Amino acid sequence: MKTMNLSWLEDFLVLAASGNFSRAADERHMTQPAFSRRIRALEEWLGAELFDRSNQPATLTDTGQWFETIARDMLARAAKIPGEARAFNEANSSTLRIASTHALSFTFMPTWLRGLESRIEIGQVRLVSDVLQRCEAMLLESQVQFLLTHSNADVASTLDDQGYPAIVVGHDLLIPVSAPKKNGASQHQLDKGTTKNPVKLLSYNPESGIGRIVSQTQASLAESVPAASVFTAHLASVLRTMALAGKGIAWLPKTLIADDLERGVLVEAAPHAWCIEMEIKLYRDKAALSQAGEVFWKANLG
Repeated sequence: MKTMNLSWLEDFLVLAASGNFSRAADERHMTQPAFSRRIRALEEWLGAELFDRSNQPATLTDTGQWFETIARDMLARAAKIPGEARAFNEANSSTLRIASTHALSFTFMPTWLRGLESRIEIGQVRLVSDVLQRCEAMLLESQVQFLLTHSNADVASTLDDQGYPAIVVGHDLLIPVSAPKKNGASQHQLDKGTTKNPVKLLSYNPESGIGRIVSQTQASLAESVPAASVFTAHLASVLRTMALAGKGIAWLPKTLIADDLERGVLVEAAPHAWCIEMEIKLYRDKAALSQAGEVFWKANLG
Protein backbone atom coordinates (compact mmCIF):
# COMPACT_ATOMS: atom_id res chain seq x y z
CA MET A 1 0.00 0.00 0.00
CA LYS A 2 1.24 3.48 -0.87
CA THR A 3 2.35 5.85 1.85
CA MET A 4 0.29 9.05 2.06
CA ASN A 5 2.17 12.27 1.24
CA LEU A 6 1.14 15.40 3.20
CA SER A 7 1.40 17.48 0.03
CA TRP A 8 -1.50 15.44 -1.38
CA LEU A 9 -3.71 17.01 1.30
CA GLU A 10 -2.76 20.49 0.08
CA ASP A 11 -3.53 19.39 -3.51
CA PHE A 12 -6.90 18.08 -2.37
CA LEU A 13 -7.88 21.30 -0.57
CA VAL A 14 -6.87 23.49 -3.52
CA LEU A 15 -8.98 21.38 -5.89
CA ALA A 16 -11.89 21.27 -3.41
CA ALA A 17 -11.93 25.09 -3.41
CA SER A 18 -12.37 25.47 -7.19
CA GLY A 19 -13.27 22.08 -8.68
CA ASN A 20 -11.08 23.02 -11.65
CA PHE A 21 -8.18 20.62 -12.25
CA SER A 22 -6.33 22.99 -14.59
CA ARG A 23 -6.55 25.97 -12.25
CA ALA A 24 -5.62 23.87 -9.22
CA ALA A 25 -2.61 22.42 -11.05
CA ASP A 26 -1.41 25.94 -11.90
CA GLU A 27 -1.80 27.01 -8.28
CA ARG A 28 0.25 24.01 -7.18
CA HIS A 29 2.90 24.75 -9.84
CA MET A 30 2.66 21.47 -11.77
CA THR A 31 1.17 20.09 -14.97
CA GLN A 32 -2.46 18.97 -14.97
CA PRO A 33 -1.61 15.27 -15.65
CA ALA A 34 0.85 15.25 -12.73
CA PHE A 35 -1.69 16.95 -10.48
CA SER A 36 -4.44 14.50 -11.48
CA ARG A 37 -2.14 11.55 -10.69
CA ARG A 38 -1.55 12.93 -7.18
CA ILE A 39 -5.29 13.31 -6.53
CA ARG A 40 -5.84 9.77 -7.81
CA ALA A 41 -3.01 8.51 -5.56
CA LEU A 42 -4.74 10.07 -2.54
CA GLU A 43 -8.03 8.44 -3.49
CA GLU A 44 -6.30 5.05 -3.90
CA TRP A 45 -4.67 5.47 -0.49
CA LEU A 46 -8.08 6.18 1.06
CA GLY A 47 -9.87 3.53 -0.99
CA ALA A 48 -12.63 5.94 -2.00
CA GLU A 49 -13.31 8.62 -4.61
CA LEU A 50 -13.22 12.17 -3.30
CA PHE A 51 -14.47 14.02 -6.39
CA ASP A 52 -17.40 13.56 -8.75
CA ARG A 53 -15.76 14.15 -12.13
CA SER A 54 -18.94 13.70 -14.19
CA ASN A 55 -19.61 17.43 -14.13
CA GLN A 56 -17.45 20.53 -14.45
CA PRO A 57 -16.41 21.91 -12.09
CA ALA A 58 -15.78 18.70 -10.18
CA THR A 59 -17.61 18.46 -6.87
CA LEU A 60 -16.81 16.69 -3.63
CA THR A 61 -18.42 13.32 -3.02
CA ASP A 62 -19.92 12.61 0.38
CA THR A 63 -16.60 11.03 1.35
CA GLY A 64 -14.79 14.08 -0.01
CA GLN A 65 -16.89 16.40 2.16
CA TRP A 66 -16.12 14.26 5.22
CA PHE A 67 -12.41 14.16 4.37
CA GLU A 68 -12.11 17.94 3.84
CA THR A 69 -12.32 18.66 7.58
CA ILE A 70 -9.88 15.85 8.33
CA ALA A 71 -7.38 17.15 5.77
CA ARG A 72 -7.45 20.63 7.28
CA ASP A 73 -6.99 19.24 10.79
CA MET A 74 -4.07 17.02 9.69
CA LEU A 75 -2.24 19.93 8.03
CA ALA A 76 -2.84 22.22 11.01
CA ARG A 77 -1.53 19.53 13.34
CA ALA A 78 1.53 18.93 11.18
CA ALA A 79 2.34 22.65 11.13
CA LYS A 80 2.52 22.70 14.94
CA ILE A 81 4.85 19.71 15.24
CA PRO A 82 8.21 21.55 14.78
CA GLY A 83 7.40 24.10 17.51
CA GLU A 84 6.13 21.37 19.84
CA ALA A 85 9.22 19.29 19.15
CA ARG A 86 11.46 22.23 20.06
CA ALA A 87 9.44 22.82 23.23
CA PHE A 88 9.68 19.12 24.18
CA ASN A 89 13.41 19.06 23.43
CA GLU A 90 14.02 22.13 25.58
CA ALA A 91 11.73 21.15 28.45
CA ASN A 92 14.76 20.57 30.68
CA SER A 93 17.02 23.12 29.02
CA SER A 94 18.37 26.08 30.98
CA THR A 95 18.78 28.18 27.82
CA LEU A 96 16.48 31.19 27.54
CA ARG A 97 15.56 32.22 23.98
CA ILE A 98 14.71 35.93 23.93
CA ALA A 99 13.92 38.23 21.01
CA SER A 100 14.35 41.94 21.60
CA THR A 101 13.99 45.05 19.52
CA HIS A 102 17.35 46.64 18.70
CA ALA A 103 17.06 49.69 20.97
CA LEU A 104 16.25 47.66 24.09
CA SER A 105 18.80 44.92 23.42
CA PHE A 106 21.75 47.20 24.16
CA THR A 107 20.19 49.79 26.49
CA PHE A 108 17.58 48.36 28.85
CA MET A 109 18.30 44.62 28.63
CA PRO A 110 21.77 44.40 30.25
CA THR A 111 20.67 46.29 33.39
CA TRP A 112 17.39 44.40 33.53
CA LEU A 113 19.11 41.01 33.38
CA ARG A 114 21.65 42.03 36.03
CA GLY A 115 18.77 42.94 38.34
CA LEU A 116 17.16 39.54 37.81
CA GLU A 117 20.45 37.73 38.42
CA SER A 118 20.46 39.13 41.95
CA ARG A 119 17.30 37.08 42.62
CA ILE A 120 17.47 34.00 40.36
CA GLU A 121 20.11 32.00 38.55
CA ILE A 122 20.05 32.79 34.83
CA GLY A 123 21.80 30.25 32.63
CA GLN A 124 22.61 30.71 28.97
CA VAL A 125 20.66 33.42 27.13
CA ARG A 126 20.24 33.18 23.38
CA LEU A 127 19.35 36.70 22.23
CA VAL A 128 17.95 37.63 18.82
CA SER A 129 17.97 41.38 18.18
CA ASP A 130 15.77 42.53 15.29
CA VAL A 131 12.95 44.87 14.25
CA LEU A 132 9.62 44.29 16.02
CA GLN A 133 7.89 42.78 13.00
CA ARG A 134 10.38 39.92 12.79
CA CYS A 135 10.56 39.52 16.58
CA GLU A 136 6.78 39.09 16.67
CA ALA A 137 6.96 36.46 13.92
CA MET A 138 9.57 34.49 15.90
CA LEU A 139 7.36 34.43 19.00
CA LEU A 140 4.26 33.51 16.99
CA GLU A 141 6.19 30.54 15.52
CA SER A 142 7.62 29.55 18.96
CA GLN A 143 11.19 30.15 17.74
CA VAL A 144 11.76 32.17 20.92
CA GLN A 145 10.22 31.94 24.39
CA PHE A 146 10.13 35.66 25.16
CA LEU A 147 9.93 39.02 23.40
CA LEU A 148 11.08 42.32 24.92
CA THR A 149 9.68 45.43 23.24
CA HIS A 150 8.38 48.96 23.72
CA SER A 151 4.61 49.33 23.89
CA ASN A 152 2.06 52.13 23.96
CA ALA A 153 -1.58 51.87 25.04
CA ASP A 154 -2.79 53.83 22.00
CA VAL A 155 -1.09 51.58 19.43
CA ALA A 156 -2.58 48.19 18.54
CA SER A 157 -0.36 45.16 19.16
CA THR A 158 -0.57 41.89 17.23
CA LEU A 159 0.45 39.93 20.30
CA ASP A 160 -2.10 41.65 22.58
CA ASP A 161 -4.83 41.01 20.01
CA GLN A 162 -3.95 37.30 20.01
CA GLY A 163 -3.90 37.04 23.79
CA TYR A 164 -0.19 36.54 24.42
CA PRO A 165 0.65 36.95 28.13
CA ALA A 166 2.69 40.07 28.88
CA ILE A 167 4.32 41.80 31.85
CA VAL A 168 5.38 45.45 32.13
CA VAL A 169 9.05 45.29 33.18
CA GLY A 170 9.97 48.94 32.74
CA HIS A 171 9.06 52.36 31.37
CA ASP A 172 10.61 54.64 28.80
CA LEU A 173 9.97 58.02 27.18
CA LEU A 174 10.24 59.02 23.54
CA ILE A 175 11.68 62.52 23.39
CA PRO A 176 11.79 64.70 20.25
CA VAL A 177 15.40 65.87 20.11
CA SER A 178 17.80 67.76 17.87
CA ALA A 179 21.42 68.82 17.92
CA PRO A 180 21.90 72.20 19.64
CA LYS A 181 23.08 75.51 18.26
CA LYS A 182 26.13 77.18 19.79
CA ASN A 183 23.88 78.97 22.28
CA GLY A 184 22.39 75.64 23.41
CA ALA A 185 18.99 76.12 21.75
CA SER A 186 17.67 73.39 19.46
CA GLN A 187 18.76 73.64 15.81
CA HIS A 188 15.36 72.31 14.75
CA GLN A 189 12.14 73.07 16.63
CA LEU A 190 8.67 71.67 16.11
CA ASP A 191 6.98 75.05 16.42
CA LYS A 192 9.27 76.77 13.88
CA GLY A 193 8.09 75.12 10.68
CA THR A 194 6.72 77.12 7.76
CA THR A 195 5.33 76.14 4.40
CA LYS A 196 8.55 77.32 2.79
CA ASN A 197 10.80 75.72 5.43
CA PRO A 198 9.01 72.73 6.97
CA VAL A 199 10.37 71.06 10.09
CA LYS A 200 12.82 68.31 9.17
CA LEU A 201 11.80 64.98 10.67
CA LEU A 202 13.93 61.87 11.07
CA SER A 203 11.46 58.99 10.84
CA TYR A 204 11.20 55.25 11.48
CA ASN A 205 10.27 52.57 8.96
CA PRO A 206 6.81 50.99 9.47
CA GLU A 207 8.38 47.66 10.52
CA SER A 208 9.97 49.37 13.53
CA GLY A 209 8.15 48.95 16.84
CA ILE A 210 8.97 52.52 17.90
CA GLY A 211 7.96 53.61 14.41
CA ARG A 212 4.41 52.32 14.98
CA ILE A 213 4.21 54.48 18.09
CA VAL A 214 5.82 57.63 16.65
CA SER A 215 3.84 57.55 13.38
CA GLN A 216 0.62 58.61 15.12
CA THR A 217 2.33 61.60 16.72
CA GLN A 218 3.99 62.62 13.47
CA ALA A 219 0.65 62.32 11.66
CA SER A 220 -0.99 64.72 14.14
CA LEU A 221 2.01 67.01 13.87
CA ALA A 222 1.61 67.23 10.10
CA GLU A 223 -1.93 68.55 10.60
CA SER A 224 -0.75 71.49 12.73
CA VAL A 225 2.87 72.23 11.76
CA PRO A 226 4.45 72.13 8.27
CA ALA A 227 6.84 69.17 8.48
CA ALA A 228 8.63 66.82 6.10
CA SER A 229 10.41 63.52 6.65
CA VAL A 230 13.96 63.91 5.32
CA PHE A 231 15.41 60.57 6.46
CA THR A 232 13.95 57.16 7.34
CA ALA A 233 15.48 54.14 9.10
CA HIS A 234 14.27 51.29 11.29
CA LEU A 235 16.94 51.68 14.01
CA ALA A 236 16.75 54.32 16.72
CA SER A 237 20.55 54.25 16.89
CA VAL A 238 20.74 55.32 13.23
CA LEU A 239 18.29 58.19 13.79
CA ARG A 240 20.32 59.20 16.86
CA THR A 241 23.43 59.52 14.66
CA MET A 242 21.52 61.68 12.17
CA ALA A 243 20.13 63.86 14.98
CA LEU A 244 23.61 64.33 16.43
CA ALA A 245 24.73 65.46 12.97
CA GLY A 246 22.05 68.17 12.98
CA LYS A 247 19.93 66.64 10.20
CA GLY A 248 16.57 67.06 11.91
CA ILE A 249 14.31 66.05 14.79
CA ALA A 250 13.98 62.45 15.94
CA TRP A 251 11.81 60.87 18.65
CA LEU A 252 14.36 58.79 20.57
CA PRO A 253 14.03 56.61 23.69
CA LYS A 254 15.34 58.21 26.86
CA THR A 255 17.09 54.91 27.66
CA LEU A 256 19.16 55.46 24.51
CA ILE A 257 19.95 59.18 24.80
CA ALA A 258 20.10 59.92 28.54
CA ASP A 259 23.85 60.47 28.36
CA ASP A 260 23.50 62.66 25.21
CA LEU A 261 20.99 64.89 26.99
CA GLU A 262 23.18 65.14 30.08
CA ARG A 263 26.20 66.17 27.98
CA GLY A 264 24.10 68.61 25.94
CA VAL A 265 24.93 67.07 22.55
CA LEU A 266 21.19 66.52 22.05
CA VAL A 267 18.46 68.82 23.38
CA GLU A 268 14.68 68.64 23.49
CA ALA A 269 13.18 70.14 20.34
CA ALA A 270 9.61 70.62 21.57
CA PRO A 271 7.57 71.21 24.72
CA HIS A 272 7.37 68.19 27.03
CA ALA A 273 3.78 67.54 25.89
CA TRP A 274 5.20 66.16 22.63
CA CYS A 275 7.02 63.37 24.49
CA ILE A 276 5.46 59.91 24.29
CA GLU A 277 5.25 57.63 27.31
CA MET A 278 6.01 53.98 26.67
CA GLU A 279 5.95 50.73 28.60
CA ILE A 280 8.64 48.10 28.20
CA LYS A 281 6.83 44.78 27.94
CA LEU A 282 7.97 41.19 28.17
CA TYR A 283 5.75 38.79 26.18
CA ARG A 284 5.94 35.02 26.56
CA ASP A 285 5.01 32.09 24.37
CA LYS A 286 1.56 30.65 24.97
CA ALA A 287 3.02 27.12 25.00
CA ALA A 288 4.50 25.57 28.12
CA LEU A 289 7.96 26.90 28.91
CA SER A 290 10.98 25.00 30.17
CA GLN A 291 11.54 24.99 33.93
CA ALA A 292 14.15 27.74 33.50
CA GLY A 293 11.69 29.74 31.39
CA GLU A 294 8.95 29.50 34.00
CA VAL A 295 11.36 30.60 36.76
CA PHE A 296 12.44 33.55 34.61
CA TRP A 297 8.81 34.52 33.91
CA LYS A 298 7.76 34.31 37.57
CA ALA A 299 10.76 36.41 38.61
CA ASN A 300 9.45 39.21 36.39
CA LEU A 301 5.95 38.85 37.84
CA GLY A 302 7.29 39.63 41.29
